[in-house]
Amino acid sequence: SKKQAEKAVHQKKEQSKTKCRKARRRHINLVAEFNHRQRKNIWLETHIWHAKRFHMVKKWGYCLGNSPTEKSYRACYRAMTKHCLLQDLSYYCCLELKGKENDLLKQLARICSIDSGLTFQEACCLSGRFEGSLNLYRADRYPEDMLGPVTFIWKPRDGSENRQLWIWVHPALKQDILRELKAIFQCSEPEEICITEPVITSIQEEKQVEVVTSLGHKRKKEDKEGEKAVPVKKIIGDGTRDPFQSYSWIARTTGVAISDRSMEILRYRLIGPLSHSVLTETLKAASVQTV
Repeated sequence: SKKQAEKAVHQKKEQSKTKCRKARRRHINLVAEFNHRQRKNIWLETHIWHAKRFHMVKKWGYCLGNSPTEKSYRACYRAMTKHCLLQDLSYYCCLELKGKENDLLKQLARICSIDSGLTFQEACCLSGRFEGSLNLYRADRYPEDMLGPVTFIWKPRDGSENRQLWIWVHPALKQDILRELKAIFQCSEPEEICITEPVITSIQEEKQVEVVTSLGHKRKKEDKEGEKAVPVKKIIGDGTRDPFQSYSWIARTTGVAISDRSMEILRYRLIGPLSHSVLTETLKAASVQTV
């Protein structure tokens, strides 16, 4: 009857008000939804914060904050000059080189020149105390065929002849520089392509997103046996690499290994006179136990 219908509608309204608006609007699985939305452009870890305050742009396989939605330019300038301003540079790509120090320096000398500034062999940088910056060129082609600017950090010496070097490159330059590094060190493709975890999680996410209908009606996600599906893990990926491509290469003659560590090592830039104070207050030295 009409009375019963009105009663049912009234009860439905009462039930909907039992949860707060935030809880009612929450996606059935936020991580699955976020993974689905990152299929084309990877998010940085600070994405949610930036997305609420910035106009976002899609560049180089990432979703990046471009300009603030509010007039906060004066606040940013004030932070840079008097306080501390933090930028998320995690979209910069990290290429890791491992091998004997002499083998690394011998080949790296071919793609840079002392005439253009620092080289990988600079004493203060080679010790691991300071970060260096230089321009890279195609092997034995200086001053022609410049690849682009990079920054680099050597891992401090541990008494072994084996060293570790991180080269940070802009995502637009990554493929060219990676190709040149593989060529000078004669690194071959691995026999079996290593599939990283993000591929597995994206397949799980595909299955789970399917059960959420486009109309917004949600039902409990279940697998074939009727049990609750395993929660989807967060994507740890790279916007500049196809997930089915390999991410590590090795030279059979020298044993030098090149690894693509993009988005595995986060990077932040602190600007301003209080940057050092912020770091000292935030970071605490770990207690090293000697056996």
